[in-house]
Amino acid sequence: MNLFRMLTAAVLREPDAVAIVEGARRVSYRDWEDEILRLAAGLDGLGLRPGDHLVALFSNRYETTVLYWACQAMGLIFTPFNWRASTEEIGYVLRDAEARAVVYEDRSRAATEPALREIDLPEANIIRLDDDGPGRPYRELLLDAPYARPLFADDAATSLMLYTSGTTGRPKGVPRSHAAERMAAITCVAQMHYRYGEVSLGVMPLFHTMGIRSLLMSVCVQGRLVAMPTFDLAGAFDAIEAEKVSALFLVPTMFHDIVHAEGGAGRDLGSVRNIGYAGMSMTSALVAACVERFKPAIFSNFYGSSEIYTFAFSNDAAAKPGCAGRAGMGQVLRVVRADPDERVGPDDLVPQGGTGEIIASMDALDAFAGYWKRPDADEKAIRDGWYFTGDLGRFDEDGEIHILGRVDDMIISGGENIYAEEVEDVLARSPLVRGVAVIGMPHERWGETVAAFIEPAGSEAGAAALDRHCLDSGLARFKRPRSYVFVAAIPRSASGKLLRRHLRTGSYDILDGFDSDL
Repeated sequence: MNLFRMLTAAVLREPDAVAIVEGARRVSYRDWEDEILRLAAGLDGLGLRPGDHLVALFSNRYETTVLYWACQAMGLIFTPFNWRASTEEIGYVLRDAEARAVVYEDRSRAATEPALREIDLPEANIIRLDDDGPGRPYRELLLDAPYARPLFADDAATSLMLYTSGTTGRPKGVPRSHAAERMAAITCVAQMHYRYGEVSLGVMPLFHTMGIRSLLMSVCVQGRLVAMPTFDLAGAFDAIEAEKVSALFLVPTMFHDIVHAEGGAGRDLGSVRNIGYAGMSMTSALVAACVERFKPAIFSNFYGSSEIYTFAFSNDAAAKPGCAGRAGMGQVLRVVRADPDERVGPDDLVPQGGTGEIIASMDALDAFAGYWKRPDADEKAIRDGWYFTGDLGRFDEDGEIHILGRVDDMIISGGENIYAEEVEDVLARSPLVRGVAVIGMPHERWGETVAAFIEPAGSEAGAAALDRHCLDSGLARFKRPRSYVFVAAIPRSASGKLLRRHLRTGSYDILDGFDSDL
């Protein structure tokens, strides 16, 4: 069995049901499968065989979904990468993945074209989705009769290889098997309470685990995926209203933009009943705003990674803002000592309620087996059958896990541990703050001090006003920011994750007219 059986089953159940919507294009399950199998035949004609990597460098287009499923039918390894990446990053991925075919679009052409010159790849195996550029047009691959070879059926073989975001060092390839991907999709449907016929907004990038999961879950439940190549507020509101979107699985940044959109109060979001977030923490202030705006029946906090899809989940994020809930199906979590200078083992547990690094069992059915050609990364992250997440957390009195940030983001000031996300959560409650990020800055006496980067919500924002807010909120005095920097936008990745390293290197635009001194 392989993943493609999920799609063929959906076609047999309701062949005329709408599977994919992108703008004015509406495609039934029957027609979707037909194009997928025609593309598979075209790719087969290029000499591609099971186990070959096909690197995809384009946004959430209809063609992306066709290409993904064609790879599953043939046993190719679908290897998507950020279309916004630089030439150097794309070149690295093409070489590292040993790409046998590359598909790109106009959006990624400027960075992709020079990277292609650095690898030995037949011109025929370079495929362009749009009219100009090197390679052959995508539409030429659809001219053959549908794929006639037996469907690929090795459950243990690699179906997908995602690359980690690479916030530090080189991005790492994360190979995932057909079995692990199928289990991730099925358990995600169950854990997030998706219903038959769910209508989902497909805006999370398909080079990101959340985007792939939205695609697979939609097929599992005979759903309709409303594809958005890139996220924009007007497009999101239009899609939700026109298609009666019922489920949103987004990063908190996108939820923030939706609930705070100027003029957004007049848009009809009443069809949305199921919302879930992942990829980063959501402040308690944003949780409250989402409850007020959507009044959801299900509000999930989903905690996982590309390596092991589900660590934990909660279906009532409003009850305990910031709580990631309990371990996912078949998963076991522990919290061990967080010591970057010592090789901590899986039995080095912290006392109940103590803070440490979260680790997850590699026995989970949705786990990967190890990184692609990176024994150094395996050595660091996988120890005695446990995956060390790099996340700081603690179990509360109910046995539920709370995420407190990254081990590398813990600030040690005067010997005291300060968790950046705790300070961010307090500042985010201020009406003067639109966005916030906290890091540690070197200090001769204290080792580090807390620095807050603020996207102001109004001209009254200033260091003194925010310092008063922290004191009034009950934040311990030693945890307060000692400096504020007011910025036009906090740097984030394409999937909405905060890029703290850019704050440390000065990659941001400072706003004039704000008092940043304490």
